Amino acid sequence: MFDALKIKVSIFINYFLFAILLNSVGTVILEAQRYFNISESAASMIEVCKDISIALTSFLVASFVVRIGYKRSMLLALGLISPACFIIPSVKTLLAIKILFAVTGLCFALTKVSVFGTIGLISGNRRAHISTMNFIESFFMIGVLAGYFIFSYYVNDGNIFSPRWFNVYYLLGGLSLAAFLLLLSSNLDETLAKMNRVETKRNGLPEMLKLILLPVTISFVVCAFLYVLIEQGMMSWLPSFNNKVLQFSSVISIQVTSIFVAATALGRFIAGIILKKINWFIMLIFCLTATAILVLISLQMTNDSSAKEVSNWFGIPLTAYIFSLIGFFLAPVYPAINSVILASLPVSKHGMMSGLIVVFSALGGVTGSVISGFIFQYYGGRTAFYFSLLPIAILIFALFVFEKKKNPGAESLTFEGKRMQWASGG
Repeated sequence: MFDALKIKVSIFINYFLFAILLNSVGTVILEAQRYFNISESAASMIEVCKDISIALTSFLVASFVVRIGYKRSMLLALGLISPACFIIPSVKTLLAIKILFAVTGLCFALTKVSVFGTIGLISGNRRAHISTMNFIESFFMIGVLAGYFIFSYYVNDGNIFSPRWFNVYYLLGGLSLAAFLLLLSSNLDETLAKMNRVETKRNGLPEMLKLILLPVTISFVVCAFLYVLIEQGMMSWLPSFNNKVLQFSSVISIQVTSIFVAATALGRFIAGIILKKINWFIMLIFCLTATAILVLISLQMTNDSSAKEVSNWFGIPLTAYIFSLIGFFLAPVYPAINSVILASLPVSKHGMMSGLIVVFSALGGVTGSVISGFIFQYYGGRTAFYFSLLPIAILIFALFVFEKKKNPGAESLTFEGKRMQWASGG
């Protein structure tokens, strides 16, 4: 019982840590523009390093993670990220920041594939799977939320060339070291995963490539790609949007972004409850429609924003709060579509599909960030965020295709060696 608790705490810390590191990219993009005096498009390359690393790692190791073992994969990730964090404050260069995010991407890919692979082992049916996925992702968002306040504490508004913000990596390095030691001292039962290692060894990468050619998989990865393109395009550039369009100070720009993240965490937590009772497809279409409406309303309101700098929470305009509601409605989409595709496969295929999820999510993230960065630089922040309406519309259409490609009849799923049946759309 005590070992099980330690494993759970360690996994939560892992997800919490990588939530901070990965989603600090928006803050780092803002600070890099100030500290290194670089353009928006140049700063967007920081996210490229992160997401390309995630995509490449996931594609290459997804089919081997089960062989390596979930615990070993997570230990390897923590063992790499900890020294990388401790080195950054001593180097303080743009190249070092890019390398850190590349290492972060690599380590997160190992961690996420491992965590996703275990969900099928602990879920008894589709509704439980979707619910568990949302709860895990909501905890991830809590880490993202905490990250904005942690980073903002180290930012010096009075001196844009202050290197103080680099010191946050000492704290993150210590957190990763603590997670490593906790996981190392725990016993993780991977019996069910080991039962599938023979099949994984035989199939490996060729089987993963076959999986991606299935029509349902193609329709799914398009949805995952578009969702992350939308989310990362907004989240990575929201601190810069707050600073340059809404005229918030750097510290407030970073802190206010936490409202968007808090709304996302709340949305996923509530979705974890609601999706036990209603059809996932109906809910997602409603959520995306509400998202598009909120984008139009909030951006229209920015036309009346004051030119005076906002340096405290009392001066924050209503439009910032309305825009943050977008996170609440976007929140259920990603965990739900991931769960639907995973729940339609036997447990032995979850590792490979998890790899594909991470690969195409990363590609969507880098695409969204780079496009937003270039539009932000040449056409302004409002236009960059108006652009999100296009992928939202395409995603709604893609969800209809994804739902249609799924079996109209009963689907089967192997959970812990048992065949379970339920109607499509549950």
